[in-house]
Amino acid sequence: MQIQRIKVGLLQTNCYLLEKNNQLIVIDPGDEKEKILAEVKGREVLAVLLTHRHFDHIGALSIFPNIPIYEYQNLEEKEYHVGPFVFQVLYTPGHTLDSVTYYFQKEEVMFTGDFLFHEDIGRTDLEGGSIHDMKVSLQKMKQYPENIRLFPGHEEDTTLAHELQYNNAFQMLEY
Repeated sequence: MQIQRIKVGLLQTNCYLLEKNNQLIVIDPGDEKEKILAEVKGREVLAVLLTHRHFDHIGALSIFPNIPIYEYQNLEEKEYHVGPFVFQVLYTPGHTLDSVTYYFQKEEVMFTGDFLFHEDIGRTDLEGGSIHDMKVSLQKMKQYPENIRLFPGHEEDTTLAHELQYNNAFQMLEY
């Protein structure tokens, strides 16, 4: 699976294009419709995955009017098959009530949205945020292999091993 990151909008949100056999999954089409369409051109979009519904993650959603949208409201914590893609859904509230992480086990990657960043976590002081829920979600991450690459909603990717060692949010779980 090829992973392409497109930084969009004022908040430089990461929109991801996942490709296998000229077929795509789009994750968090946040803004700059023309920029995303230019990168998608000539490939079939099978689905759009939303990590949560903040404006900077859904601003260009309208460019995919007839494409299935996977989001908290229509997902369960289970495995999904979309064309050649296989992923698991994890509920990871804390930043928002509807925060979802997508885990592609075969490829050893997770798309965490604004739940988990490089050496940081998403804000919990916005509407729907909860530090208690964040702690529960962080605890859930500890059960996954440390070599997983994490692709967040902003900034650069990281690994779970790095976050477990250097992210202060994981240290707060020890207290």
